[in-house]
Amino acid sequence: MENPKQLANRLREVVLNGRWIANTNLRDQLSEVTLEQGVKPVKNLNTLAALTFHVNYYLAGILEVFTGGDLTIRDKYSFDLPPLETEEDWNQLKQGLWDNAESFAQHVEGMSEEMLASPFVDEKYGDYRRNIEGMIEHCYYHLGQVSLIRKLLVTTED
Repeated sequence: MENPKQLANRLREVVLNGRWIANTNLRDQLSEVTLEQGVKPVKNLNTLAALTFHVNYYLAGILEVFTGGDLTIRDKYSFDLPPLETEEDWNQLKQGLWDNAESFAQHVEGMSEEMLASPFVDEKYGDYRRNIEGMIEHCYYHLGQVSLIRKLLVTTED
């Protein structure tokens, strides 16, 4: 079982700076993506902007719990991306993901083993460890989608 520092590093790896499992991370995949590319639909897939919003939505929602707030996130709102009209809007969305991922990781690093084993909001949601591991797996899942959509975008631009 991983300790809090190891869990935090796994999250950083998938979102911010890792290369171990996927040889890439969300920051690498999204940093050079323009607004035009970010909002461009590819077939019936989610856009890169929608996936960025979605991952950040869950990070922010769990962070709210980490800081003593309520669990207010709902699946039905997790793709409610507000309109992005400028490159600055798009860059702010990406920066929000990076900032929330780092804050999430810092909170996890500060958790005790007892906290990791304690119920997350309600026993039906499992413990903190399960939810943190779930968030990491969720990020890897969407990293795969982002990587494939980027490749499809490059193919359609040629």
